[in-house]
Amino acid sequence: MTDAIALHAVSRLFGRTRALDEVDLRIPVGSICGLLGRNGAGKTSLMALVAGQDRPTTGRVEVLGQRPFENEAVLSKVSFVRDNQRYPDDYRLRHVLRIAPEFAPNWSADVASELADRLRIPSTTAITKFSRGQLSAVAILIGLASRAPVTLLDEPYLGLDVTARALFHDLLIRDYTEHPRTIVLSTHLVEESETLLDHVVIMDRGRILADCDSDQTRRLAFLLSGTTDAVGALADGPLLAGTEVLQSTTVGGLRSVTVRGVADEDIRSAAGAVGVQVSPASLQDLVVAFGADAPIPSTTHSTGVRA
Repeated sequence: MTDAIALHAVSRLFGRTRALDEVDLRIPVGSICGLLGRNGAGKTSLMALVAGQDRPTTGRVEVLGQRPFENEAVLSKVSFVRDNQRYPDDYRLRHVLRIAPEFAPNWSADVASELADRLRIPSTTAITKFSRGQLSAVAILIGLASRAPVTLLDEPYLGLDVTARALFHDLLIRDYTEHPRTIVLSTHLVEESETLLDHVVIMDRGRILADCDSDQTRRLAFLLSGTTDAVGALADGPLLAGTEVLQSTTVGGLRSVTVRGVADEDIRSAAGAVGVQVSPASLQDLVVAFGADAPIPSTTHSTGVRA
């Protein structure tokens, strides 16, 4: 088995709202996958299907080769804590540490104890009174200490300070190295998370716009940056005819254009002649560009970009 998660033509409708729209997706076993996109892109709906907390309106979801919904054999291998997870009013940290292992066969008490200490999770305060950052710390504790073969982390950074985020990165990589599993990380802090990821999925309006290894993302689009007139002449000229402009931003007399694909030598030469800088789009650039209010293309490209 090479895929930990596979979605086949999956749609999820809530009344007239299409949260997921004919999604095809494969996430390899043992990868750390970034699930990226704007709020409302469909990320949490997708994770809920993978975790067996929901089922698709149409299509098929497979986790470790089986359908997860109402399948205890699969669900025992999946860890998913929502960013808005609710707890009973009287729950404290000790309740989580006592009950969570019953649902996680690979639970590590040592990891849980270390996370509770280093993330400074209060032990006597009711969880319902925790700050946003403390709630995120509890979700991280459950997610990492479970050591589930498929671990879904939904916005784990919310409310965490920079020290706690760095600590989370270190502990995740350390424990993943010692106990490999498939981790899906949904986050808006793209630049901070980029070094963790070996696979990237970008979503918008319920559709997959990019699905590729992280080292392929730099081939998905490039930036043209310079004076408004120079960039405009190049972007609107015959050399880029037929290419797709994902986003255009103008600030004062400067313009930046994100163009799908790879800049060839002709484009680089023409750009240099008019003083326009050419650079690969960063992962954050891609997420912003794909989430811009431009029409979604209908072509599937060999680079891994999908629509």
